[in-house]
Amino acid sequence: MVESDPARVLVPTLGRPREDDALAYALETFPDAEIILLSVTTPLDASLSEGGVLERTEERTAAARAAADTLLESVADPDGADRVRIETVEGRPGTVVPRYASEEGIDHVVISGSGRGSAGFFRRFLGRSIAATVVERTAEPVTVLE
Repeated sequence: MVESDPARVLVPTLGRPREDDALAYALETFPDAEIILLSVTTPLDASLSEGGVLERTEERTAAARAAADTLLESVADPDGADRVRIETVEGRPGTVVPRYASEEGIDHVVISGSGRGSAGFFRRFLGRSIAATVVERTAEPVTVLE
């Protein structure tokens, strides 16, 4: 079986460190692909929520979109920026990323892992990382950057 370069690459962003590495990797590794930067906002009642009780969904979605715009500006050169489309979704990352990849015809997913530092160690020790859940639930190839 001969694998071709992916036409559509998904880079989920959760507002975490090192996501710029994932976007830069996708832009460099897949120079002809459309890159979808998927800004995921976790629900307020989720254990991983970055939000507070007083925030509205619209405000959180706008903030997530602004963070994705900033991430794109920090990484993409002028030639690469036109290949990136930003989408925002709300939900648990381990659920919405695989569903989006399947429903939207994504060929490859690039995600930032939990890292090798103490935070990554404790995440792996105490429970599954989001990246591990995405790998397990996604039918398409997934690259995890540690």
